Amino acid sequence: MLEERESSTAPRQQQKKPSFPVGEALRTYLLRIRRERELPVTYERLRSFADSVPLTDRRGRPTLWESVFYDRLDMQSLHEDLKRVYAILRVDGDLSVMQHLYVDRIDFCAFGNSAPFRVRIVNAYNDNPDHFYVKRGDASRVYGLELEHLLSPNRLNYVTCGGTLVEEHIAGIPGNEFIDRWLESPEIRPIRLAKELVKFNERCFVRLLGDMRAYNFVVVVTPDFEGAQIRVRAMDFDQQSYEGRLNLYRPQFFKDNAPLALFCTKHLRIETARQYQREEQVLMLQRATIIEDRLGLLLKAMSCETLAPLAHVHQLRQSLAEHYRRKEYLACESMGALVRENLQSIRIAVSTTNPGTPPLGH
Repeated sequence: MLEERESSTAPRQQQKKPSFPVGEALRTYLLRIRRERELPVTYERLRSFADSVPLTDRRGRPTLWESVFYDRLDMQSLHEDLKRVYAILRVDGDLSVMQHLYVDRIDFCAFGNSAPFRVRIVNAYNDNPDHFYVKRGDASRVYGLELEHLLSPNRLNYVTCGGTLVEEHIAGIPGNEFIDRWLESPEIRPIRLAKELVKFNERCFVRLLGDMRAYNFVVVVTPDFEGAQIRVRAMDFDQQSYEGRLNLYRPQFFKDNAPLALFCTKHLRIETARQYQREEQVLMLQRATIIEDRLGLLLKAMSCETLAPLAHVHQLRQSLAEHYRRKEYLACESMGALVRENLQSIRIAVSTTNPGTPPLGH
C-alpha cells in the first residue's frame, strides 16, 4: 500500500510555499518537550548520495521516488546511524532492542516542499518492514505536526535536529486511492465515513491546516464486529497556517475531494452534520484543556514567528471575523494568534449551549 500511495498520478505542480526556518521560540519549545535531539544523521548527509535509480511499484508503474545509493565505504556506517535515528524515534534511543533490524533501502523524492528521504527498515527475524522520513526542517510543518499531536485524536512521533526533521510513517489508504477503490465498498458503512469526514473537515478548519486535497490525507479502516471503523488522518503538514483564503482550510471545497463532499451530502442531513461538527469541537476543547500549558507555549511561540506573508494574515483574519462574527480577530497579527482565536470561538459557541464551559486560558 505504501508504494501504491506514491505510484498514483502525481498531483498537479503548483507554486511551492516558501520554507520557513525553525525560529528561536519554536526551538526553545522543542527542547522543552524533548523533540529537539542530537541525531547521528542529518538531511544534508543523506543528500550526498552517489547514484540513484527510478523506483517502480509492484506493478511496474513509475513512482515519484528514486532509490539512492552511497559510497560503498560510507554505506555501513550510514546504515548503523540510521538505525540509531530509528531507535531515537521509536524507543527513546534504546538501541539494545533494535539490533535485529537492518536498513533495506533509502528512497528520495524531489517532488514537494520537503524533498524527503524515506528509509525502509526491516526486522530480520520476521521480514516485517517499517518506514520513517528524513526531511528539511520547516517551521510550518513542525507546527502542523505538533498541533495534530495535541488537538487531534492521533499521536505523532517526530524529532528535529537543527535543520533536519525526522517523522514516522503515517499508515492508511491515500485519499485519492480511497475515492477510486473504496468509497462505494459494501464494507464501508456510509454514515461512519461521512461522520469522520465532517469531523476531519472541522479539525482542519479550526487549527488552520491547509491544502488537504485527497492525496494529502489517508483513511484508516479498522475492522470491527459491526462493520469497519473509519478515521481520516492528515499526512502532509506543509501548508499549516500559510494561506490567506478561508476555504483553503476546508477540505470539502477542493475539487479533488468533490466525491467525498457529495457523499456526505447524500448520506447526512444538515442537522446531523452540525451535530458531528459540534462533537468534534467539544473533543478539541477537551484535548486543549488537558494540555493547556503545553498548547499555550506552542501558540505563544507560533505567534512570535512569521509563517505567512502579513497580507495573508490580514486577509484571513477578516474572513474569520466575518465567519465567527467576532471582531477580536481584527487585532491578530500572526497565524498563531488566529489559531488561538479559533479555539476561543468554538469555546464560545459551545458555551452558549453549555454555560459551564470555562473560557480558554482558565
